[in-house]
Amino acid sequence: MRHYQAFINGSFCNAADGRVMETINPYTAKPWATVAQCGKEDVYRAVAAARAAFDHGPWRTMTATQRGAILRNFGDLIAENADHLAAIETRDNGKLYAEMRTQLRYIPQWFYYFGGLADKIEGAVLPIDKPDMFVFTRREAVGVVAAITPWNSPLLLTTWKLAPALAAGCTMVLKPSEHTSASTIELMKLAKEAGFPDGVLNVVPGLGADVGAPLVEHPGVDKVAFTGGDIGGRHVAEAAARGFKHVTLELGGKSPQLIFDDADLESAIFGVVSGIFAASGQTCIAGSRVLVHKSVHDAFVEGFVNLAASARLGDPMDLETQVGPVTTEAQFQRVLSYMDIAREGGAECVMGGGRARVEGAEDGWFVQPTAFTKVSNDMRIAQEEVFGPLLSIIPFESDEEAFTAANDSIYGLAAGVWTQDMSRAFKASERLRAGTIWTNTYRAVSYMAPFGGFKHSGLGRESGQHAIDDYLETKTTWMSFGAKTGNPFVIG
Repeated sequence: MRHYQAFINGSFCNAADGRVMETINPYTAKPWATVAQCGKEDVYRAVAAARAAFDHGPWRTMTATQRGAILRNFGDLIAENADHLAAIETRDNGKLYAEMRTQLRYIPQWFYYFGGLADKIEGAVLPIDKPDMFVFTRREAVGVVAAITPWNSPLLLTTWKLAPALAAGCTMVLKPSEHTSASTIELMKLAKEAGFPDGVLNVVPGLGADVGAPLVEHPGVDKVAFTGGDIGGRHVAEAAARGFKHVTLELGGKSPQLIFDDADLESAIFGVVSGIFAASGQTCIAGSRVLVHKSVHDAFVEGFVNLAASARLGDPMDLETQVGPVTTEAQFQRVLSYMDIAREGGAECVMGGGRARVEGAEDGWFVQPTAFTKVSNDMRIAQEEVFGPLLSIIPFESDEEAFTAANDSIYGLAAGVWTQDMSRAFKASERLRAGTIWTNTYRAVSYMAPFGGFKHSGLGRESGQHAIDDYLETKTTWMSFGAKTGNPFVIG
């Protein structure tokens, strides 16, 4: 069994009190490694290291071009080790190796993009209305960033924070999920090789109460970047507000997919299957509500069930597997409980509906890909984030009814639109209250495109040029070159 240590001030180390926690392989439901279980003392050491690196270390005195070069080196090293890191993530969270390998091979692009952006952060000279004054602005790093990341895509969602924050000149303390810490710690070996000075990157694995809470509350932290559920996000925002810290929150969703009567039904079915069953539904952008026009409802359900029923469940390391296990036992039980909630609410299960048994992994946390019809938008399964392979199918008659139902949610992360009418597509983009609108596609992301949500789905944006703004402060400098005249007791 492997053991992963914390990473503080450029060195791997055990937790101060020596505690460890097991990390479980969801495919076997058995532990495969132990991880240092850090606490408040470790958090304080890590923040002190990040603070010193930001305030006094070489990271501060490097040019932006030099920092960008290190980010690009980091991207190269991740590309060289992508398959190794993907295998660790699959073992840790049960997602398909085929998907994690694709994801890891794409992650370097974030470091190339933001590495190139690092020396293009510009201030401005202001055409001020005061005589004999020269006024300009500077964009400066916000400082020490605490990044708290989830278990569903550990390195991708960490990268969305790392790349812009480091390009801005920040230093960081990372708190990965206690369920999937291994790949983030493994990444630190590459960070050292890439040339990051000691203290710039630190990793303190552990439980939320032991690590997350003291990290968010630490007075040496200037910003918190969090990905997780909306309840966790609220706690983070409240704690950060007490210290007037900057916050980026990428939270949950109950994303609708709208299938209109003129949709290419075959493409729509493909997109819906991908949107809800890829990653076993464990993505914040899962298209878990399908709003389908009544005229194509039955044809959609039949085609969807036929395609989804062919999904191959099995070992996520097998490239032929299409659906892997749920990542944690608690989440496994939660998903199953929502199937009971759906039935009790009057929904009809048209496929799946329970635990799946996979030969050779009888104890694995597998859930059958599941879909319910006869769902109304006010049911719990249509309003609450399940975070599993469970789809609600809801009929509609008019465009207005579809837009109203789609927006009738506390969430606003993403939405899918399936139509051949581009006028309707543009109208949908305007009417839908979500941070990302996909038309005739789903789950597309890029380092170039901002990502984030409305309402309970979060604050701020990740990826794209907008992301780096969340890690920068604006400073205004006034310089007078004229004689001082007038009343010194009056500001003018």
